[in-house]
Amino acid sequence: MYTYIRDILYNAGFDQFSSLITYAVLAVLGVICCAIIRGVIRGIAGRVLSQDTVRGSALTIVMQRVSNIVIPVVFIFLARDLTHRYYFLGVLVDVAFIIVVMLIIFSCIKSLGAVYDAHEVSKAFPIHGILQVVTAIVGIIGGIVIIARLVGQSPMVLLGSLGAMTAIITLIFKDAILGFMAGIILTANKMIQIGDWIELPNHSANGFVIDLTMTTVKVENFDKTITSIPAYTLISDSFINWRGMIEAGARRIMRSLFIDAAMIRICSDEMLERYKKVPLLAAHFAQHEGATFTNIGVFRAYITAYLRNHDLIHQEMMLLVRQLNPTASGIPMEIVAFAKATAAMEFDPIQSDIFDHLYAVISDFDLQVYQSPSGNDIRSIELRKYHGEQNREHV
Repeated sequence: MYTYIRDILYNAGFDQFSSLITYAVLAVLGVICCAIIRGVIRGIAGRVLSQDTVRGSALTIVMQRVSNIVIPVVFIFLARDLTHRYYFLGVLVDVAFIIVVMLIIFSCIKSLGAVYDAHEVSKAFPIHGILQVVTAIVGIIGGIVIIARLVGQSPMVLLGSLGAMTAIITLIFKDAILGFMAGIILTANKMIQIGDWIELPNHSANGFVIDLTMTTVKVENFDKTITSIPAYTLISDSFINWRGMIEAGARRIMRSLFIDAAMIRICSDEMLERYKKVPLLAAHFAQHEGATFTNIGVFRAYITAYLRNHDLIHQEMMLLVRQLNPTASGIPMEIVAFAKATAAMEFDPIQSDIFDHLYAVISDFDLQVYQSPSGNDIRSIELRKYHGEQNREHV
């Protein structure tokens, strides 16, 4: 093309500046051809591909990147005569071609990730880390090929030199390598996935996983702050994943009532008569007819029956009411049950309503919750002691 245009200009009388004008004409033709061809490719892609879906939008972006390949191709065609005369032009065109191909591959990888993220399987098996690794590998290979073309060496020679620097590279990118391996372990073993509720107290993380990358896990806490955690931290440290609770559709209630030990006693006839009037205890007394009852035992039976008849408690899961070892704060009556809710906005009212009821009825069983003496209690005792001493003096 260069020779053809130069001959035309020479015959037209531009023999003095034919080479310079030829360069200018080639440049202008290259720009015009690139603009036209790119415009045609992008126009066809915009009309044929639907952008209403994630897949269509991703393919459109890929085609736009593919259209850029006409730039080095056009200049290779127009200036192929010059590349034999000017070595650096051939190098620049080759480098441009490699860069455009790398950008196309990057676009394909990004589009693949966007399409994959639009499916539910992406939450169970995220591939962000894998795609980042592929992108890094493509970038490294492309960079080696570009450097090899610039210095005029074979890429295999540079790869051999790179192998000798493996130890240094490993030391420099230690965190990235650890994060990459941890990301593979987390993903392959399904230890964590996007949407999981995880808790890491040592890292002030308590919320939902919103992103998984090759080296980092991002958690959106319940106060809307974002915590970024190195992936290898989840392997080296322990963390809580609440996914099982959410999938089961139930959340555990595990709390204790601390009962004042001084109030526990064998039930008298009068106490039994009152307790037997409680509808929830009819089955308990019928099953243990003739037994000796204590008020704390009857209260434990009442709690069990109350939970067994509660509409918002899972009856197929563990339900346990038991006494724990006595403490300085009284006798713990532990309640273990599963509510039919997992979100805090639904779970907490259920748990609160249950314990509100138990606190309200505990006195009906001649029991009371243990409460440490407050400042007012101590002052009241001192005042009673003082008035007692005053009365004795008057006597």
